[in-house]
Amino acid sequence: SLSLSLSPLPVLDMVWVYTIAFLATFLVLQPRTSTSNILSPFLSPFVDDVCKKVECGRGTCKPSPNSTFLFECQCDPGWKQARPDHDDGLKFLPCVIPNCTLDYSCTEAAPPVQDKESQAHESIFDPCRWADCGGGTCNKTSLFTHRCECREGYNNLLNVTAFPCFNECMLGMDCSSLGITVMNKSTSSSPGLADKASSISRGNINWLIIAALSLAPVLWR
Repeated sequence: SLSLSLSPLPVLDMVWVYTIAFLATFLVLQPRTSTSNILSPFLSPFVDDVCKKVECGRGTCKPSPNSTFLFECQCDPGWKQARPDHDDGLKFLPCVIPNCTLDYSCTEAAPPVQDKESQAHESIFDPCRWADCGGGTCNKTSLFTHRCECREGYNNLLNVTAFPCFNECMLGMDCSSLGITVMNKSTSSSPGLADKASSISRGNINWLIIAALSLAPVLWR
C-alpha cells in the first residue's frame, strides 16, 4: 500500500489554520444575520483561499461563505461522503465512498458508514473520530492525520491509505466505471491520487475546523 511521509506544517500554515479555527468557532456562536453582516468583508480573503488548504478526495472544494466551515466538498459523479444523506452539516468530509453496487453480505465488515456512537470515546481532536475505514482500523499518524490499516483480505480503495478498506467481493461490476478494479497491496495507487493522499497526510485544516465547531455547542451552553 501507499506509504505516507509526514512533515510538520509550516509556521505560516499553522497561523492560518488556527485563525480559521477561531473564526469557525466565532461563526457558530453568532446569529446568522449578524454573522453575515459583521464578518462578510473580513472573511472574504479566507473564503477565497480556504480551498488551497483543503483536500476533498474524489471531489472538489467549493468556497461557501454562508457555510460555517467556509467550504464544502462537492463529490465527483459516482462518489459520495461518509455521512447520512440528510446530514448537511458534514459536507466538509472528503468524497471517498464509491456510489456503485457494494455487497456487504459477503464479509463480516459493517457498511462504511460513519459510526459516531462507537467513536464517542475518542477525542474530538482525534482524526479517527471522523474517519471511515470500512473493513479496517483507523491509525492516527499525527495530530491531524490518519491512515486506514486494512484487515487481512481487505485493501484500501484505489490503493490510497487515506481511503477506506474494501474486500474485492464487495465491489459490483458497475464499480469498474469509476476506475475501481481488483485491488492488491502490490498495485500502485491510481494516477493523481498518490499526491492527494500525501496532501491529506500532511494535515489540511479539516480536523481543526471540525474540532472548533464541535466545541462550539459546549461553549454556547
